[in-house]
Order: sequence, then structure tokens, then C-alpha cells
Amino acid sequence: MRALRFSWRSLVRQPARATLGVLGVAAVGALLFDMLMLSDGLIVSMRDLLDRTGFDIRVTASGDLRRAGDRMRDTGATLAAIRRLPQVGSALALRFVEAEADAPAGEAVPTVALTVEGVQGDVRPWTVLTGRDPSGDREVVVSQALATAMRVSAGSELVVRARCDSRDQVLPPARLQVVGVAEFPFELVGDPTAGGTMDVLDTACASRSDEADVILASALDEVDATAAAIRAAQPRVNVATNEQVIGRLQRNGFTYFRQISSVLTAVTLAFALLLITVLLTVSVNQRLGEIAALRALGFSRRRVVADVLCESMLIVGLGGLISLPLGAMLARGLDGILKTMPGIPGQMYFFVLEPSTLALHAALLTLTAVAAALYPMQIVARLPIAATLRNEVLS
Repeated sequence: MRALRFSWRSLVRQPARATLGVLGVAAVGALLFDMLMLSDGLIVSMRDLLDRTGFDIRVTASGDLRRAGDRMRDTGATLAAIRRLPQVGSALALRFVEAEADAPAGEAVPTVALTVEGVQGDVRPWTVLTGRDPSGDREVVVSQALATAMRVSAGSELVVRARCDSRDQVLPPARLQVVGVAEFPFELVGDPTAGGTMDVLDTACASRSDEADVILASALDEVDATAAAIRAAQPRVNVATNEQVIGRLQRNGFTYFRQISSVLTAVTLAFALLLITVLLTVSVNQRLGEIAALRALGFSRRRVVADVLCESMLIVGLGGLISLPLGAMLARGLDGILKTMPGIPGQMYFFVLEPSTLALHAALLTLTAVAAALYPMQIVARLPIAATLRNEVLS
């Protein structure tokens, strides 16, 4: 405790250098904090997003059920068979179709691109914010982004031209009735969404279809056992649990961000190590005479070494505390930039804070503080008292 108070007085006596050190550590610590949140941020965010939908299992087409575009044929029969399994709680089929709608008058862009989501099943994947769930073959709910872009609300009409089989397809416009505004869990950033029953897609596509992109199911029993039951009952489909989906993303999809995070974390720690080492070394070299005098007055070698270590811990500790709110603000801005990448759901986040992140951040900064103090501590420990005092007097 005495060494800590003495180190604090040393910092206060050199306010410019102390401020520079604390601010430098704060900047470095903020970047380190963001890199640690980025390392597993998308994985944690995706797991949370999948869990919040209430579905544990994803079923996609395989074998002779697959058609061009990877859609599943005979969706009605497959969905009914899955729903009959005693291990399955609820299930629904989803189909997604790209479309466009004429933008309101006065907009710079003449059309608004959107995704129309068709649902077949006893539950809905969206959450209605205002209005009600659609029921007819021309009723839809729209996302907040689409409601803002098209200036529509419950009771408005939405005229869309769907591209059901290809981007080059041109279909007659379909007039749909907006009955509510909803939150869609997998809505992509910059890709507004409308949702309704499968009959809505039949209306927009001007033809009936028994196809789906995916079937989602919730498990009443243990998730892996339920997935195995679906595979046994429907061998022609691919079945994956949420954890299996996350595992694939960890191995393939999101490894880039983990690698970037690891590289930048290493660079950040190296910069922090050099910064603190230089500051402490300069401070010690300027106080060699003072330290030698303290040794002559009875301060032990261990005591003066502890002073240097405590000074390093104070600089890093103060800078580390400032780095947390600074890093949080930086992460918010970076997250907004990264979410403009195509294919990222609006409710996913690149930077996610977990308790383990704070613990790792503190541990890395602590190790950096100790490592940075090693060289200045060595200078103090080997300081020749008599020679240093003589040089001080002669100089």
C-alpha cells in the first residue's frame, strides 16, 4: 500500500507524462476491448438470434426433394409429417421471394427492393408491433424499414412486382393490403421485408407453388433426439440444430473476423507494451538520483522495485478504466459501418460484450503492465547507489 501511494505521488509530480501515458493506454485499451468483442461477437449474436426465434431445428431440401435454387418441393406433405412427430412442438415453412415496389413520389430512387416472406404453419416468425397478423391471400405485415421507405402503415396498399424464379422475371403487379408493422428476426440491413401466408406468394407470383426454402421446428424433447427423429421420418431432407449451424459458422463463415481480431489484439498489446516501457524508462532515468538517495536513506531494493511496478499498474489501470466507455462508443460506430455488408441481418451485431470479455481485457492489460515494468525494474534493482549519488553531485 505504501508503494502504491508513493507511485501515485510520482505520477502527480509529472502530470504531463502521466496524462500522456494514461491517454495512450486508454486509446490502446479501447481498441483491444473492441477486438475482444469482435472475436466471437457474430457467433454470440447469431446464437442469441436463433434462440430468440423459438426454433431449434432447421430442415432444408436434399435428394429428390431439391429443385433448382435449393428450394424444397412437396412442402405441405413434409411439413405435415414433421408436425405429426411427438417430439416436435411447432413447425413452419418459409419461402422468400425478391420483389420491388414503386417508391413514393419525390424519392430519388424510383423503386424500393424488398423481400416477401411466405409462411405456412401454426406460428409466425415475426413479432407484430402495430396492427395484426395477416390471414388472407393479399394481406401482409411490413417491417419498420419498409414502412418508412414506402410511407405505409396498417390499412395502406402495397403494390409489388415479384421475381419468383429469376431476377430477370417480369410479373404483373400484385396489390397487397398492409395490416400491420412487424419485427422480422432475419431481416437484412437495407433489405426491407413484407410477410404473409404462402397464399400471398401465390398471388404475387401468379401461380401456386408447394415449395419452401426452409422448415423451422421447435423441440419438445431433447434437441438432438428431435433432430434424429426428423431424419428418421424424413430421410430425404437435411436436418441441422442451431448448435450445428453455429458450429459451421465458427469453422467457415466467421473465422475471418476471429483472425482479424487476433492479429489486431497482438499488435495492440505490443504497442501498449512499448508505450508503457518507454514512459517508465524515461521516468526512472530522470529520477535515478532520487531513487539512489532513497536507497541510501534505507529504502530496500524490493521497495523501489515495487514502486516502479505500482506506477506501471496505476497508468494501465487508469487508462484501462477510461478505455471501456471509449471502446463501447467506438464499437457502436464500427458496428454501424460493418452492418452495411451484404447478407447481415439487422438484429445481428459484430461487437458483443460478455462477462468473459471484461475479465480477459483486464487480464491482458495486467500482464502488459507487468511486462512493461520489467526493464525499468531491472534498472532500479541494479542501480549502484554510491556511483549514482556521486554523478548527481558532480553534474
